[in-house]
Parts: sequence; C-alpha cells; structure tokens
Amino acid sequence: MGSPGLGNRNNGQRLGITEPISLGGPTEYDVMKTRELEKYLQDVGLYESQEEAVRREEVLGRLDQIVKTWVKTISRAKGMNEQLVQQANAKIFTFGSYRLGVHGPGADIDTLCVGPRHATREEDFFGELYKMLSEMPEVTELHPVPDAYVPILSFKFGGVSIDLLYAKLSHYVIPEDLDISQDSVLQHADEQTVRSLNGCRVTDQILRLVPNIQNFRTTLRCMRFWAKRRGVYSNVAGFLGGINWALLVARICQLYPNALPNMLVSRFFRVYTQWRWPNPVMLCAIEDGSLGLQVWDPRRNPKDRYHRMPIITPAYPCMNSSYNVSTSTLRIMSEEFQRGSEICEAMETNKADWDTLFEPFAFFEAYKNYLQIEVSAEIADDLRKWKGWVESRLRQLTLKMERFSDKLQCHPHPGDFSDKSRPFHCCYFMGLQRKQGVRVNEGEQFDIRPTVDDFKHSVNLYTLWKPGMEIRVSHVKRRNIPNFVFPGGVRPARSSKVTWDVRQVSDLKVSSHAQPDRSCESKTVSNGADDGRKRKRVEDDVDTNSRNVKPVVPSSGEVRVASPQISTVSSSSVKYENMDANKSVELQREKSVNSIPENLTKLENPANIQNGETEVSSRCDLPPTKSPPAAVADASSSKEAEKLAIEKIMSGPYINHQTFPEELDELEDDFDNSNQVKHCVGNMKDSHIESSKPSVAIPVTSNAGTGPSTGLYLNGSLEELEPAELMPLASSQTSSAPVVQRKPIIRLNLTSLAKATGKSS
Repeated sequence: MGSPGLGNRNNGQRLGITEPISLGGPTEYDVMKTRELEKYLQDVGLYESQEEAVRREEVLGRLDQIVKTWVKTISRAKGMNEQLVQQANAKIFTFGSYRLGVHGPGADIDTLCVGPRHATREEDFFGELYKMLSEMPEVTELHPVPDAYVPILSFKFGGVSIDLLYAKLSHYVIPEDLDISQDSVLQHADEQTVRSLNGCRVTDQILRLVPNIQNFRTTLRCMRFWAKRRGVYSNVAGFLGGINWALLVARICQLYPNALPNMLVSRFFRVYTQWRWPNPVMLCAIEDGSLGLQVWDPRRNPKDRYHRMPIITPAYPCMNSSYNVSTSTLRIMSEEFQRGSEICEAMETNKADWDTLFEPFAFFEAYKNYLQIEVSAEIADDLRKWKGWVESRLRQLTLKMERFSDKLQCHPHPGDFSDKSRPFHCCYFMGLQRKQGVRVNEGEQFDIRPTVDDFKHSVNLYTLWKPGMEIRVSHVKRRNIPNFVFPGGVRPARSSKVTWDVRQVSDLKVSSHAQPDRSCESKTVSNGADDGRKRKRVEDDVDTNSRNVKPVVPSSGEVRVASPQISTVSSSSVKYENMDANKSVELQREKSVNSIPENLTKLENPANIQNGETEVSSRCDLPPTKSPPAAVADASSSKEAEKLAIEKIMSGPYINHQTFPEELDELEDDFDNSNQVKHCVGNMKDSHIESSKPSVAIPVTSNAGTGPSTGLYLNGSLEELEPAELMPLASSQTSSAPVVQRKPIIRLNLTSLAKATGKSS
C-alpha cells in the first residue's frame, strides 16, 4: 500500500539546483542542541503513541480492502465478465504529513484512491463508494465535496480522520505495484485527477530530494510547530500550509546536507531572512514534460509574475504551492523569519533557548484595531458548510484591502473562534494598522466600506445558501475584543512575563546608558519621560501593539509602554527617516516590541543583501575596536560566505521576469469554483443579501479623546456608537430622524493609527 519506504537517494550526488552552501558536519554543540530539540518536541506532544500508529495502519489496510471491493462491485454492475471483475483493482496511497512522517496525534490522513478508467468520479466514487461507506457503522461524519477544486470525501473511520481523493487513470487494470511517480500516469487524465495525483507525487519527490530523511523530518516537525505557535501556519489565510513548509525545509536540507536539525533550524531562518522574494524556492529544475501541461513560468505565464512568495512543487507539472500569499502575509512571515534568526543567534551564546523560539504570538495584544467577521447559521451542518465557504473567501478580503486600501495593512488570524453561549456561530479576526511609510494628515480617515461591501457581496453569492446563513463585519478595538477568544473565556491580565522582545529592548536600554556616545540611525525608543502615565491611560489610549510600540525600561526596572505621541520624544531620541521600500527585510520590519531594534544587530553580521546590493544593517557610528578573537572572525567570515552563496542561489532565470504591478490583478479567482457561485440575479439574490445583518462599523477615535468624528449608518439611520455598544445592537434599531439609506461605513482614523505606531505623519 502506497509507495515503498524511501531511504537516502543522493548516492553521493548533489541534490538541488545549486551547490550546497556548506558541507560541514555537526559539532558537539549541534549534537547537544539537537537532542534538546528532539526532547522538546517529544515533551510538547508532537509524536503519536505506538498504539495510535498501529491503529492508523489498520484503518488504512481496511480502507484499501474497501476500495478493492468497491471497484469489483461497480465492474460487475457495468456488465464485465467475471474474469475482468476479478482483475479489477483500486489502490490507496497516502500523502501529506502522514506520508512525510511528521504527523502528530489525532492528525488527518491524506489519502488517494486510484481507480481504473471505467470507475467514474461522479457516479461511482461519490455515488457507490459513498453509499458503501455510509452503511458502515465504523464510518462517521461522512462529508462529500464533489464540487471542490480538488474533489474530496471526508470522514472518520474507527475514529481516525480520513481525507480521501480520487484519481481515474487511463489504465484498464490498476497494477498492485503501480508507480504514480512516473509522468505516464498523467496521460489522458482529467484536471481533477492531475490535481489529486499531485499531492502524492510531490510528497514522494520531496523524500527523494532530501539528503537525510530523518534530519528532514525532525526539522520539519520543529518548523511546523513554530509556525503554528507564531500564527503563520494556514494556507487558506494567506500564510503557508504543510506542503509549503515541507518544501522550504527540504531546500535548507539540500543546502546543508550534513547538518543536524539544530543547525538546519538556524540556517532556515538565516537563509529565508535574506531571501529576496519573489525569487522562487525550487528543489529541482522545472521541466516542461511531454504531456503539454502548464508549469510555473513567469516568463511565459503573466499570472505567475504576480506571485509574492513562489515555492515550486518538484513533480511535473511544477506549480507554485504558495499562490495564496499576499503582500501583508509575506511581510508578517518575513518579520517572523527575522525574529527566529535573531533568537537562534542568541541561543549560540546561551542568551535564549527553545522556549524562547516557540513563544506564541499574542495576536490580540498586537493591534489596536481589528475587523471581526461573524458567521452564523441555524443548524450545525449549515454552519459547517457556510463557515468553510466564508473561510475560503477571507484571503480575498486581504487582497482587496491591499488593492484598494493604500494606507492600511491587515493581519488575518489563521483560525476561528466560537462563542459557547451562541450555538452555530463563529468569528474570524483581522488586525489592522497603518501601512508603514504612509503619510497621513491630521484627522484623516479611511473609508473601507467599498472593500468590505465587495467582500460581503462575493460571500453572499454562495450557491448552497440557506435561510439563517449570515455574515456580519464590524470594527472592534483591542480593549473590546470578546472574551470567548481567550483560553477559558477569560481575558488574561497584563502579562508580567519577560519575553524575548522585552528582554532585547531592556538590553538596548542598558547598552544606551553604558555607552551614551554611540549615535545610531535606529528605531525610536522613548527615554522614559512619560513613565508616570496612569495605567488606565496606557491601556485605553496608548497602542501596546506588539508590532508597533516600543517598551522602555525606567530606572526602577519596571517594564512600561512608551507614549506613542511624537511630541514626547526627546531631541536626543533617534528614529528612522525616509524609509525606502526597497531596503532590506530588517529595515522593512515593523518597529515594535516583536521587532528587534536595528542597533541590536550583531556587529559580526554587518550586511543584509537585498536586490543585489549590500545594505548596512547597523548604522551606528562606533569608535574603533580591537580585532575580534579568531573564533568570532571565523564566524563572521562564514556568515559573509553564506550570504554570498545565498545571493548566488537567487541569481536564477526567473527574478528579472517577476515584477509586481501597482495594483494586484489577482482577484479573478473569486470565482474559481463556479459551482459554488450564484449566477442568477434578481429577487432571489437581493433577498439573500438583505437577509444578512448589515456590517456594523465604527470610526476609530483619536487618541486625543475628542470622540468620534463621524457616525455610523445603520439601516438608513445615523447612530453614534462606541465599540462596546456593537454587540447588543439590534438590526431593527433606527433613529427618529431617518436619512437616505446608505451602506454601513467603516472609517479608521489614520492619525490615531499613526500616533499609535510612534511614526511621524
């Protein structure tokens, strides 16, 4: 069942499209840190028990027997003679995290059923096989999705979650030793079959292209766990999914073929911090193949030029697996790569540990303003379908915000939240902040009503819509985030935990006191003149946005939040000016608690390479120093050599053909799944849209406390509301003086956001 186990396939030959960056083997330090990492991953529960592993194997074996029975049944029903019926065969393959060997307890198993040419997808797979499974007592939660981009049957078999795809080959008989890695299996295959086969073909190719499978697996487990803790693991939200992380890790394994997981994790962050997107990450050369299927090539395919973060699959037809990444999500991931790189460097000097690297990102403390997208239905099955549809559209909201909102950027949360007191209801959230480097005028506001309205319109085109399926979009401030998003439904008290980011700013403060003569063009850090502010004022009016606000350490040692008001920054404070969008990733990062100040950059790592140029990452005017010790000099030389090697890797044939247009014409895939879209117009569509609650939005008041500068149009009447009043508001509420009906407005006061970020407007 499935492909045979794969060992190391390099046979001493180079793996990858370039020479490795380093052939160095592990040191004693690497061996020790790798053991620590493996124990850490064990302790946090990333490995399944032996009993669960055996249970999965039993379920897969049972499923394989079921599809073999199924194909004989339909063969007999189609009038084949008994000899052909006995020869008829179907086969189960696995792919994804289970096939890669990095799945955790309770994880789904991605499976593929390969059948012969006479076993159809619509009538036989979603018909007869579905009927067989529905009659089995051990099968529960059976859910067919025949109209999906990749048609799928989801169910639980004996408590094990299964996602089952189907591929109909041109073969009359499916051999038991079928090798689906051969391109010939794609011959005469329909599009759904090609897409369904792609998962297995890519997974097996990854295992063939890494030099050491065990080291790859441990490193991938680590990176998947890290991505989930930092909130950047979600393909549907515009971040990266399992296959994307696998491809990124596999490329690092190729570049450092003799490294242990400890070094591979460190080099992962170091390489991708310096990576100049949209240079593609590729495990092997892209081949056109002999079947004429379209492959990723921005030189020939205009749509491929718009991809922000191309990560190319290694099996024919090679495609970009990360087309969902947007400008906003790429920026967030770049910041996280930078943070990871700094922590790994600190670990080498015992200034950080694995706990530091895996500190969870506090999303609901990170921004002052959020969009809350509420989804509700009347029954559980309707909510599941409606929720899945809305979730698939959320990426489009991010893209629309980027396209039409030139002064805002958003951060989608990768998961959803449920209010236990409200059945058949869930919420999604997006953090909002002013785009860095954008100048705004005092009192200027930004109306995102057209963007939100366009998003709701596309959502409301759902072809399976039923009464009770509603969506509501509203603005909410951080202090009014509903409690059900927090663990246990209790809003946590202000944390006294000293995180990595707070420690770094503390070190900066100590350093600045010890060496006051060092002047740097770095990020603004307040000198603590406003330490006496009331805590209530800090909570309500000062943006403690962990990506935007810099904490300061007063002389007492207590960590507080500096005032974001520009006027409070002393003349001796230093700041960024004239930020260039083409600077290195370090200069592009948000100036925040989660961002390390530029003058903390290691002096032995003085340059970041961007767009083929060398950017000095620390602009400090430092006095001459003594020559570094030999070990430090060797480390510096090694890092410089790595940077040159990375730059060489990124000098491939594709970069010159990848340019981003002023506006992203990538929204046409709103209607990828035509079977999920209403094409009808008239009363049905209008009554459907009106059945949803109007999107409630509220102006963001100025930090000066002047109150809302504009009202809220709700059901044709003008209401002045504070965010706390949004939840109990009834949709029928009107004022005594009706006005001409207008769509609800979401206006954000960008001056307030500018002050909150501590940036000059």
